[in-house]
Amino acid sequence: MAETSEEKFRRMTEAPVGGLIAKLAVPCIVSMLVTSFYNMADTFFVGQLKSNSATGAVGIVFSMMAIIQAVGFFFGHGSGNFISRELGKKNYHEAEKMAATGFFSAFAAGILIMIAGEVFIEELAYLLGSTETILPYTKDYLGAILLGAPWITSSFVLNNQLRFQGNATYAMFGITFGAVLNIVLDPVLIFGFDMGISGAGYATVISQFVSFCVLLYGMQKHGNIKIKLSNIQFKFYYYKNIFGGGFPSLARQGLASIATISLNHAAGPFGDEVIAAMGVVQRIVMFGASSMIGFGQGFQPFCGFNFGAGLYKRVKEGFYFCVKTSAVFLLGIAALGFVFAPQLISLFRDDPKVIEIGAFALRLQCVTFVTHSWIVLSNMMTQVIGRTVPATFLATARQGLFFIPAVLILSSAIGVTGIQLAQPIADIGTLLCAIPIQLKILKEFDNK
Repeated sequence: MAETSEEKFRRMTEAPVGGLIAKLAVPCIVSMLVTSFYNMADTFFVGQLKSNSATGAVGIVFSMMAIIQAVGFFFGHGSGNFISRELGKKNYHEAEKMAATGFFSAFAAGILIMIAGEVFIEELAYLLGSTETILPYTKDYLGAILLGAPWITSSFVLNNQLRFQGNATYAMFGITFGAVLNIVLDPVLIFGFDMGISGAGYATVISQFVSFCVLLYGMQKHGNIKIKLSNIQFKFYYYKNIFGGGFPSLARQGLASIATISLNHAAGPFGDEVIAAMGVVQRIVMFGASSMIGFGQGFQPFCGFNFGAGLYKRVKEGFYFCVKTSAVFLLGIAALGFVFAPQLISLFRDDPKVIEIGAFALRLQCVTFVTHSWIVLSNMMTQVIGRTVPATFLATARQGLFFIPAVLILSSAIGVTGIQLAQPIADIGTLLCAIPIQLKILKEFDNK
């Protein structure tokens, strides 16, 4: 039997904090793990082609994937944050209008990205950091990925809107279905149909389209807000709220893409094996962090509902529960990553030089991995409660304010070692900024 809006409100604002967040987080964790499999699968199967240039191309195009996802997160988080707050205030009709506005806007943006990218594909490949030797692989893979831009952007919106309604199980099912299909299609298209790296791209696009269809179907069922074209609102009020709630995500994901481009340009002079190694490290770290991010995503609808209902003490309790739990988890993951770094890199490339470079970089990032618990959760909370300025700062600090200057300066100063050191230095700098910002907001909750 479907849960009514009133029943959902009582559950989100009255159920015990730890158990409720854990229950909300489980499908989010699964969704995040599965999402990371999309690019992990491509990296693994392309790695079987025995070409550092092909593996490097996946890393190059990863930055474009981040841009497409940034647009999806912008509309998804922007509309989702608004939806959760309005549901907390029991303004259901406003939530419906925002759901349609966010979805159709993201789909239109995806179409524009697809057209522009395909027209200027070679220029885009060089901009992303492709070298001459990597370029043919980059164009094949990128050309396929761009075809899926409309489905990818709108899928992220559906996923986040379901999550912010407290119905992450439906989002998990849609994402999981697509990821399993991607893992099946990768070897079939790459090797069975002899499509090479372009087969990996088409596998991702097909699986993303199927995931989109499943998510759209789930959005129409079981008490979820239905997406209706008649509800779309071309009004400043709605886009202002999308911007306020989504800009931190756009900044974070956009800068992650620029950071990857900077990394590729910094690594390029040192050879394709450095680009390949750092690309593999990015996938592994993302996979390791995905569970913690999923846990934080379980906190977001809880935060939105309770903040909207004026239950500030409950929001604070939930924040500290998530930070403590995720910190313990990250310490365990970091220890495993540090010990088994060479083995993890070798899963994707068996080139000794790639393994040597990647293993050292991965171990350095494991040292500061635990900082993600405070950084990410602080960013998530400030974004949900509508604190756009601190949320945007925290979203941009790690990959923008600290990483980009670090990788460009250190690569010139000390070579490959500087590239490997850039991310842990950025993590420490971001943590030192995030602690006072978040403590100030939590203190304001006490005064309320």
